[in-house]
Amino acid sequence: MNLDGVEKTMLLTLFAKAKHSQEKNHKFYDSKAIEVISKVDYDFSIAEKDKMMQLGTIARTIVLDQMVGDYINAHPECTIVNIASGMDTRFNRLDNGKINWYNVDLKNSANYRLKYIEDTDRVKTLAYSAMDSRWANEILIRKDVLFVVEGLTMYLNQKDVEEILNIIDENFDKYTVFMEIMPPISVKNTKEESIEDTNSKFIWGVEKGYELIQFNHNFRWIRDVNLFDGVNVYKPHYRIISWLPLLRKRMDYIAVLEK
Repeated sequence: MNLDGVEKTMLLTLFAKAKHSQEKNHKFYDSKAIEVISKVDYDFSIAEKDKMMQLGTIARTIVLDQMVGDYINAHPECTIVNIASGMDTRFNRLDNGKINWYNVDLKNSANYRLKYIEDTDRVKTLAYSAMDSRWANEILIRKDVLFVVEGLTMYLNQKDVEEILNIIDENFDKYTVFMEIMPPISVKNTKEESIEDTNSKFIWGVEKGYELIQFNHNFRWIRDVNLFDGVNVYKPHYRIISWLPLLRKRMDYIAVLEK
């Protein structure tokens, strides 16, 4: 199967979730990921060996599942917008039967997703770049919307990240944003063999989430959630070292912003 770099990256993270779900002591179970990976004709041998990619994906999934799940519990009829959704299957893991969910991604990626993961009456895939404001016009709810930006910003430049935040602010009245950020030191030094094999490159990052409000002052920074919190759930013995500031400084985190 001839896939571009974006599609390969989409599959790698889905593979990591499917593989983890089949482990004896899995921390989440993703039946949809297992189903899709079983149908895809792709050589996952490099991904199978890439423990760093798997660790990062699993830690991020643990953290964001908890955060998004908590949001759904507090807003049981909420609308969630998953920006640069790829092959994400969080809806399938967290659906309470009431939420509405939008997946936003590039046309080729959106079409590839729909080959394996169909939309439903409460899930809609929108084929747009995250920096194309037209996606916002297709979402009728304007208040109490949660935006999830996962595994994207590190592949963009600062102008692109600013544009995403501005689109959200200009089109929605009240919202929460969970945005994954990679620290600059990790942008420069992180090597994930399976990701590099897709010709995708890490480009941008900031040290702390509060730096994002400099791009748009209508946002309020609430907190940062370090992905080591997910690592500690997945690999409890890592707690011995995960408190070290130098290590925590290198791990991705989820910046929480609100308006």
